Amino acid sequence: MISSKQEEYLLARAYLPEHIVTLMGIVSKGEPFFIDDCLVFNGDNWTILIGYPLEEPFTPEGLEAKIEKIRRVFGPEYLWFISPAPLRTVSEHCRERETDQYFTLDISSGPINNRLRCLAENAAKVLTVERNPSFCADNLELVEELTGRSEMKPRVKALYQAMPEYLSRSKTALVLNARDGQGRLAAFQVIDLAGRDFLAYILGAYSQVHYVPHASDLLFFEMTKISREYDKQTINLGIGVNEGIRRFKRKWGGREFLGYEFYEYHYPASRTFFLFDQLRRIF
Repeated sequence: MISSKQEEYLLARAYLPEHIVTLMGIVSKGEPFFIDDCLVFNGDNWTILIGYPLEEPFTPEGLEAKIEKIRRVFGPEYLWFISPAPLRTVSEHCRERETDQYFTLDISSGPINNRLRCLAENAAKVLTVERNPSFCADNLELVEELTGRSEMKPRVKALYQAMPEYLSRSKTALVLNARDGQGRLAAFQVIDLAGRDFLAYILGAYSQVHYVPHASDLLFFEMTKISREYDKQTINLGIGVNEGIRRFKRKWGGREFLGYEFYEYHYPASRTFFLFDQLRRIF
């Protein structure tokens, strides 16, 4: 488990959305631990390692040592981990791998350029932005619309589906809604203010049923205003995901700042050996 002091330490040094314990704990349904300067979540037969150290420098050798320690401590059948750089060698246990980049937006660099401001202001002529602490029924409808029209990886779909519980339990998360004159939801974004120095963009969606041009631009502009209100230096925009999302983030001044390497390892016999070892120690 993680103590309140450890969570304070984490949030004071956090630089990724995955460092936010409430978010990851609710999405993963795992129990959080802090091991060797990294955040870990453990479940029944699986473990998630956030391989981005809070203070110590990252090295592939250090990550490999953490993986071996996690196998000894938890004995997971499935291990999912992310890191800023690839491992030196990929194990035969690797079942899935993904490479991407995190994007960041520097709020302290100056005001939003006029072209982007105009896009947001034009959208504001027909849309109203509201800040809510929780999901509404039409947020859920828009999630259903999005997941129905898009091919999503299971873990991305699970992230969207976890939003109602996450927002209901988090004290630092907000959903930004853009509504038209009839109150219909055109787009939304979920953000989190838990990190001391940055605002975390968690996810967003726009409606094709109640489509309004540049609704997402209006919400991005609102997000920059909130960042300044809360004295955040940067906005972590998450990973690129696909070229369309990358273009949108770059348009708003987002730049790649950190590598993202995702791995899924499967150790079919690990759980059996782990339980046997525990029994041997007991008896």
